Amino acid sequence: MSSSLPLTLRVHRAITELPRGAWDGLLDDEAVPFLEWAFLAALEEGGCATPERGWHPRHLTLWRGSRLVAAAPAYLRDDSDGEFVFDGAWATAAGRLGLRYYPKLVLTVPFTPATGRRVLVAPGEDRAAREAELYGAAQEYARAERLSGLHVLFHTEAEAAGLEAAGFALRLGVQYQWTNAGYSTLEDFLGRFHSKRRTQLKRELRAPESQGITLRTLRGEELAELTPDALFRLYASTVDKYPWGRRFLTPDFFARLLATFRHRCEFVEALRGGQRIAGAFNFVSPGVLYGRYWGCFEEHPFLHFNVCLYHPVQEAIRLGLRRFEPGAGGEHKLTRGFEPHITYSAHLLLHPGLDRAVRAFLLQEQAAVRAGLPRWQAETGFKEEG
Repeated sequence: MSSSLPLTLRVHRAITELPRGAWDGLLDDEAVPFLEWAFLAALEEGGCATPERGWHPRHLTLWRGSRLVAAAPAYLRDDSDGEFVFDGAWATAAGRLGLRYYPKLVLTVPFTPATGRRVLVAPGEDRAAREAELYGAAQEYARAERLSGLHVLFHTEAEAAGLEAAGFALRLGVQYQWTNAGYSTLEDFLGRFHSKRRTQLKRELRAPESQGITLRTLRGEELAELTPDALFRLYASTVDKYPWGRRFLTPDFFARLLATFRHRCEFVEALRGGQRIAGAFNFVSPGVLYGRYWGCFEEHPFLHFNVCLYHPVQEAIRLGLRRFEPGAGGEHKLTRGFEPHITYSAHLLLHPGLDRAVRAFLLQEQAAVRAGLPRWQAETGFKEEG
């Protein structure tokens, strides 16, 4: 196909409008598993990211003739629930000015605060050029639909320059992640801590044995032991504990993952007396583990830390994984060897006054985030190197 052919933007109201092979053909070794067609389809077809729940799929694709050359998962939003980049104050400010904040266009993976490329580009294409063209097309679409603005959530640091060049303002956030510094054993990792902290962690690590709890990770065919209803009950056991908890996910979503996405799934299981009392449903790609959905039916001291942090770290070391991202939030991770990492989002409000106000706020927020990094790093309890 000649590269001189013009590019055409298409907007899709479901991921299933796109052939799975064409979409996944844009992925490379650096792509996160949540960008795969099967995961997005599980969210949409499983009743999670649907118009009834405020997620209107508007996936953006660029075509050269019949060839898909770039794409981005995108949704019109009726609210901001499940995005994990909080802009409620901006919506309130818009309302005070008599402006309509919703609907807005969001390039993201629903309910998934994991950093990854938000523009997928076909092999052999000029990545920077295709990204710029897609951002430009997205802005034209947003203006034509009279949307309040565009938001690109949890994009990579490498995408930041292109987004700024396209007129977006950057927002910084922080997540706590574990990085493999060449550990051969868990003792290597624990050896990085000061003595007092190391003693505390070892005490927490011993807790399951004294409680009669065993932990194991299920992979591949072992996942057949799980049922979608069991996974959903674990997930619901966590979100239902909190007044702000929302059941974003459905049993059908978990059923579709087990049926079509098992190669990316892992389950950390806690057993007591032969009964499953807790678990964490995680995802894995080459070199990286992603912690996701945790739940428990019994409360035991340090159970959450062992299921969601320590056991996955042990497995990451054993398998030689580079990184473990346990998800958003949780400053308790800092004292357990998870270090602060900056996350990114990009925002372009189409009302000039609101856009200026948001940019002024973001400059102050960026300064606060960067100033906090040394303090958060110090809280890990690692010994000073040198």
